[in-house]
Amino acid sequence: MPATVIVGLQWGDEGKGKTTDFLAEQVSMAVRYQGGDNAGHTVVLGDEVFKLHLVPSGVLYPHISCVIGPGVVVNPATLIAELDMLAERGIDTSKVRVSRNAHLILPYHVAQDAAMEARLGGNAVGTTHRGIGPAYADRALRIGLRVEDLVDERSFRARLARVLPDKNALLARLPGDEQFELEPLVALAMAWGQRLRPHLADTVWLVQDALAQGDHVLLEGAQGTLLDLDHGSYPFVTSSNPIAGGACTGGGIGPLQVDEVIGVMKAYSTRVGSGPYPTELTDAIGAGIASRGNEVGTTTGRPRRVGWFDAVPLRYAVAVNSASSIMLNKLDILSGIDEICLCVAYEIDGRRVEAWPSSAEQLAGATPIYERFPGWSEPIHAARTLAELPENARRYVSALETAAGVPIVLVSVGPERSQTIERAFRPMRRRPSLAPAPNLGSASSRGPGDLS
Repeated sequence: MPATVIVGLQWGDEGKGKTTDFLAEQVSMAVRYQGGDNAGHTVVLGDEVFKLHLVPSGVLYPHISCVIGPGVVVNPATLIAELDMLAERGIDTSKVRVSRNAHLILPYHVAQDAAMEARLGGNAVGTTHRGIGPAYADRALRIGLRVEDLVDERSFRARLARVLPDKNALLARLPGDEQFELEPLVALAMAWGQRLRPHLADTVWLVQDALAQGDHVLLEGAQGTLLDLDHGSYPFVTSSNPIAGGACTGGGIGPLQVDEVIGVMKAYSTRVGSGPYPTELTDAIGAGIASRGNEVGTTTGRPRRVGWFDAVPLRYAVAVNSASSIMLNKLDILSGIDEICLCVAYEIDGRRVEAWPSSAEQLAGATPIYERFPGWSEPIHAARTLAELPENARRYVSALETAAGVPIVLVSVGPERSQTIERAFRPMRRRPSLAPAPNLGSASSRGPGDLS
């Protein structure tokens, strides 16, 4: 069976949580492959709203095994609070597994993040102050602590003793001058480890065993393509790789195991934090979209910047992700707008530009070139087929599909699972049959993590 990757095609907040939740019924395992608790996925189930930050959105299905992969940076306090919240609301979390190789976000990372942003002042990147960037930086410097260290007090103390003096020295030079002591951090970490021990596993083998046994695995990213560390609008980006390629490194799979990449986008655009944003709306139309779409950050509560849909980065995002199909979210939010604009190109230095510029400076100087479409007045929450949409809504969806160059196969007309138009069976990139997978042994034979 294939692995399916769900990836955001915009600046994040595209509705990947709903997409994962909607598709999870058909799969056996959901894997989060990058990011940290700076990202939030909101899932609506009837009258209940679940806001998830680390646990994959598929957790709401009892048959799903949920995996937090080695590419994620984990704040144990956030994860424990999330597991407790789910359990209190009647959701079974016994099948949630966390990679032993995932790196930890520790209190000094959070302090460092906030202090560095404060020092930058008006030039701040606009992080969530969750310690994500500093944790990934420590991973790259090879001084990070990993989830496995939470259950080995001797290792944790020794590793922390090596890094903590440098962290305190750095913090002493930054606004706030916060300092941390060794033993209180060790005690805190050991308490975390005791609570999380049943959930720790070598998740690479869990995923590989699932694929070898013919299970369908869904890999879920956080943020979006335009916030990718290497392919986004640097430096106003996240600290990891949300693109589909990040699912391989962060989830523990190989490229040939991915048969389908579902891109997720919404019918307009939003952005959180600083950085250039050519189609941003600062008028009453933008305020109305933000209000109807409840455009505030799931994690931070910060208002999201709102703008018209931008097809220039869409073409780029489809290309770098090899997107095979698309789910379009929040089409219903555009109901009631007289005229809808779609950015199809930029004017930069007097020239028409249709390719996404790699330079943030060029992007900051871009003027959008719009095509305009008549809107529709009627609500569309009850539509379950394209034919039930107003004609102008169908024309707009067709224009987005033409701009993307790949089929839009799912259209969301409301927050609930049921408020989804299944336009067509999802096309899958099928490869020639491979030789049967070798017997790799069960995950349980390699240590904790058996999900049977």
